[in-house]
Amino acid sequence: MLVTRNSKDSRNSRVAARSRGASASLSTAPLVVMAVALAAISAAAVWEFYSRGHLLDYGDALAHLNISRRIIDSRTPGPEQIGTVWLPLPHLLMLPFAANDFLWRTGLAGSIPAAVCFFAAGLFLFAAARRLFGGNAAGAAAALCFALNPNALYLQSIAMTEAFLFAALLGLLYFAVLFRQTQRFYAVVMAGAICCTATLVRYEGWFLIPFAAVFFFFTARGRRLKAAAVFGCTASLGPLLWLAHNGYYYSNFLEFYNGPYSAKAIYQRALDGGMARYPGDHDWTKAWLYFWSAAQLCLGRPLFWLGLAGVVAALFKRAWWALALLALPPLFYVLSLYSSSTPIFVPHLWPNSYYNTRYGLAAFPFACLAAAAIVGMAPVRARKIVAAAVVLVSVSPWLMRPEAGGWVCWKESQVNSEARRAWTHEAAAFFEANYRPGDGIFVSFGDLTGIFAEAGIPLRETLHDGNGPLWLAATKRPDLFGWQQWAVAISGDVVSNAIQRVPPGRVSYVRVKTIKVKGAPAIEIYRRAKDRGEAAVTVRP
Repeated sequence: MLVTRNSKDSRNSRVAARSRGASASLSTAPLVVMAVALAAISAAAVWEFYSRGHLLDYGDALAHLNISRRIIDSRTPGPEQIGTVWLPLPHLLMLPFAANDFLWRTGLAGSIPAAVCFFAAGLFLFAAARRLFGGNAAGAAAALCFALNPNALYLQSIAMTEAFLFAALLGLLYFAVLFRQTQRFYAVVMAGAICCTATLVRYEGWFLIPFAAVFFFFTARGRRLKAAAVFGCTASLGPLLWLAHNGYYYSNFLEFYNGPYSAKAIYQRALDGGMARYPGDHDWTKAWLYFWSAAQLCLGRPLFWLGLAGVVAALFKRAWWALALLALPPLFYVLSLYSSSTPIFVPHLWPNSYYNTRYGLAAFPFACLAAAAIVGMAPVRARKIVAAAVVLVSVSPWLMRPEAGGWVCWKESQVNSEARRAWTHEAAAFFEANYRPGDGIFVSFGDLTGIFAEAGIPLRETLHDGNGPLWLAATKRPDLFGWQQWAVAISGDVVSNAIQRVPPGRVSYVRVKTIKVKGAPAIEIYRRAKDRGEAAVTVRP
């Protein structure tokens, strides 16, 4: 009994000693310097992409902004406008900024919260790496590899969700490291709360929960079940909230998974229409190949290979568990590619195009932390030099080819948005010349919504598929319920088909303009007919 007690006291003394030693080496000044550097880099990137007009190039960025805006600017404002497939937290964080017309129309409403999250992610990574690898040099290497990647900087400058996920993932990492070193129970609570935010940002956050709970179970020195249960229950509040949202508003708890707007349903409709299966669909080799290829393009080959080399260093530093945690998002995407729910297209592999290349950044935090492990293996006096070398090597592709065409995430947004930006601009100019406040517009929510942001037309003046019964009535009988003076449609969409189905002799809409842009379906603009026989409407060109 005495031996056992002495052994336990000795173990607790060692833990306390390690904690005091770690705390002594973790001064505040380097953290402040890194915070200033991260803030400056992030702000400079936002300004650069804003000044060049690239904040709204990504179609998904535009959609995220408009979802956030419609929560308060809609015929039927409220929580239902959050939707069902994309998780809600990014839209809610953008909401205070999207309420401002200037910030909404320019895209800065998404840039501000995304940049703040990127800043927080960099600080969490710095703090975690210096705790893991024994010094500020390793922390600085990890944070600067993270902060100087142009693909990550572009995505943190626009209304995309990567920066939000990085903040949550690296916050979870930091508190996991803190708990392992100090056994402070509040770190478990904080880790659970941050993981909960991850589950409300992206679905890979859901994937983290069981693995992280196992980590806390085996890392806790006493009260293991309590640690795992507190983390698991706290983190699981996010998925439960989302299931409740779907069940309440759509009468289907799994609407996000199998509803008509889910990735699964969209893919099945595409297959039924004759589209070839996604690369990697139930093919492990291709799933790995496409993710591996996207990761190299996003990270740059030097950082990609530094990350792999750093795995060996992390094993020597006994930090394999931290890399295992950061390996979960890449694993999630490989599984998603295999199960067909997520496609990735890269330019050098069939079908030789750009789509979801940004998912390769799932391996980005892993590579940055692993590269920092190399610094941690160096002799103490050489660590600053090694850290500088690691950062320089990791950013070398962008130094040798500084033009934006070499940044795959920006290139994807530029290639895939060229036609959309052209017809959006032409349609917005048309409405600026012809629309009068209060006329109303019948339209499907989606890419078309960008027209109204550019033209300065509030979303509450549109009737779209987020407006429930009002929308359903208009699509079934536009001659009776389509009282809006205008309608905009992509040729063949729900609105276009509804208008074409109106029987002859009934008052409906007359097409007044068709916009044709190479590489895109025709955009149709209609005006409400004044009587049954009206065949044309005079509008300004």
